[in-house]
Parts: sequence; structure tokens; C-alpha cells
Amino acid sequence: MAKRRNPEKKMKLSGHLRELRKRLFRSAYAILAGTIIGWLVFDQVFQALQAPVIALSKESGVNATINFGSVVSAFDLQVQISFFVGLFLSSPIWLYQIWSFVAPALQKKEKRYTLAFIMSSTPFFLGGAYFGWWMFPGFVKSLLSFTPEGSANVINAAEYVLFTVRVVFVFGLAFVLPVILVLLNGVGVITGKTILKGWRLALFIIAIIGALATPVSDPVSMFLMMIPLIALYFVAAGIAIANDKRKALRNKNNLEGLSIADEYTPDEIS
Repeated sequence: MAKRRNPEKKMKLSGHLRELRKRLFRSAYAILAGTIIGWLVFDQVFQALQAPVIALSKESGVNATINFGSVVSAFDLQVQISFFVGLFLSSPIWLYQIWSFVAPALQKKEKRYTLAFIMSSTPFFLGGAYFGWWMFPGFVKSLLSFTPEGSANVINAAEYVLFTVRVVFVFGLAFVLPVILVLLNGVGVITGKTILKGWRLALFIIAIIGALATPVSDPVSMFLMMIPLIALYFVAAGIAIANDKRKALRNKNNLEGLSIADEYTPDEIS
């Protein structure tokens, strides 16, 4: 009876709010669980964070140290780092919850592309974050090299952590952008040829992202950021073009099938 009364399976506003609350709570639980793990591994994470500063102090003789400016700053920093670790660890879960909330409003075909986006965006996001983490020591070395000889660089711990998260997070998001292009092509918003023709604008945007993600004046670091993004952009364009060709071939075969069916009258078929 419920299906007959609501054949299109439309949900009322109260139902949407309940569904949103359920997805938000599940995401919050996942982030909380990841934050607990981050709290337990805080010492290892913080040692990895301050490793570039310690290494530079020993190798180059730069007088640099991470400083806690107040009594509660060490506790605040541990909470922040634990939360960011939890956010990264739980990214597959809260991305899936976003998809689960949006999916009922999509067509069956669009759901398939959205699921593919979730399944591919998570490894790309984590891969980009890892790439940013791999380049992070070079950024620290470049920035601390400006410390005048005979001076000390006392680094505020909270600012240092936010700087780290900014670099890692921007790199992660940048690596997801090509996946978004493939998704837009899959749902018919943009064609592969359009993506390929916009390569000049894409290079300009990638250069801006590279400048934002690499907070140093070293152009080599900026180009190292741009190279994988440019490669991913053209890979996305290639996938979109191949997808357009597949759609065109399928539509052609469907039209040919309809044309053949129209050549026969009902009497000939019987």
C-alpha cells in the first residue's frame, strides 16, 4: 500500500531532515573513532611533524625549535592533531555518508557515477595528502633557510600544525579535481573535447593551486606540484573522450536498431 500511495518514493522534508541527521551522526561517530586513534598515536605523529625542524637544526646549524606559548597550548595542540588525524582516517566513511544522503535523489545511472566518484576520490585524496606530506620537509627547509645567522627561529606549535594541515589538505583536494571532471562528464554536464580544449585555463588554475599549496618562493617546488596535476588533468580528459565515444557508439547502435525495426510492417513481422 505504501508503494502505491508513493510510487515515486518521494520523501517529505521531515524525512530528509531525519536522514541528514542520521548521516551526520554516523560521520561524527567515525571522525570521533578516528580522533581517538589520533590521540593514541599523537606522540608518533608529532615526532614526524617536528622531524624536519630537528633535522635542519642538526644538519644546517639553524637555531629553530617548536615552542608552546601557554600552559594549555600543549593540550590544545594534541586535540587539534588528534582531530585532523581522525578526519583523514575516517574520510572513506564520511564521503560514503555524503553519497548515501544524495543518492536517493539521483537517477540509477547517476548513482553509479557518484559511487565511482566516492570509490576513486578517497584514494586520490589520501594519495595527494601523502604527496604533500612527502614534499613538506622541503618546504620547511626552504622557509627556515631565511633565518639570519646568529638568530633563533622560535616556531609557534599551533601555527606550525595549521601550516602542515594546510599543505597536506590542499594537496589532497587538488588531486580530487580530475576525478570531479570525470564525474561531470559521466553525468553529461561536460564533454571530453571541452575538457581538452580548456587546457590553457586548466594550466592557469593548476598554477594558482600550486602557488597556494607551496608556500615557498622556490619555483621547483611549485613545478613539482603542477606536474602530477597536469598529468591527471590530461588523463581525465582522455577518460572523458573515451567515455563520449562509447556513448556515441551506443546511441548509433540504438538508432540503427530502431531504423531496422521501422522497415518492417506489423503484417511482415507476423
